[in-house]
Amino acid sequence: MDVARRVEVATRLRALGHEFVSRDLSDEQLATMRAAVDDLLLIAASAPLRERRVPRASVEAFTTPTVGEGRDVQHHIFADSMVSGLANPMGLGAELWRDGDAAVMQVTLGSAFEGAPGRSHGGAVAALIDETMGLVMGMQGVLAFTATLDLVFTAPTPIDEPVVARAWIDERRGRKLRLRATVTSGDVLVAEATALFITVDPATFLEAATEG
Repeated sequence: MDVARRVEVATRLRALGHEFVSRDLSDEQLATMRAAVDDLLLIAASAPLRERRVPRASVEAFTTPTVGEGRDVQHHIFADSMVSGLANPMGLGAELWRDGDAAVMQVTLGSAFEGAPGRSHGGAVAALIDETMGLVMGMQGVLAFTATLDLVFTAPTPIDEPVVARAWIDERRGRKLRLRATVTSGDVLVAEATALFITVDPATFLEAATEG
């Protein structure tokens, strides 16, 4: 599978979704688009189903890029993630990197993720925070799931403007990790969160989620 080619197509489909939501299309334009989309659906439906598994070696060697390395889809083992998976046409398309002990994600939430007029949907912001916290697990070389996520919105999260999520470990006790996160738009804090993650046995995860 050519991941780069999937990313190219997914990027265009995401852009199409945002344009569709933000435009007042005429009946004629909608009819034209429907015909084009029907053709695309036939192409997609003619392909075999694929199982969402990742190579065992990719999980075992997972690393997060550091500041300055840029965004490389091959660094992310979950290319179809709804938050940072660039190969997911319905996702947020967030960029990620590592900054010391913190994981960082940046994204510009487009019209398809609008909640109240001119504001990003709170669920999209929550997903951004959760995935940024999840990246911290990769940085620490552990696998864990979200047990609780407490989120406070401190200001409206804008649409069509970059926002940055930052997460780090606040405390660790055995299998329990408490994390903190912030989301900012420029110099404005728009959300902050705390969460409890529970680590899992890597062998159990690898058996269920990987190839080989």
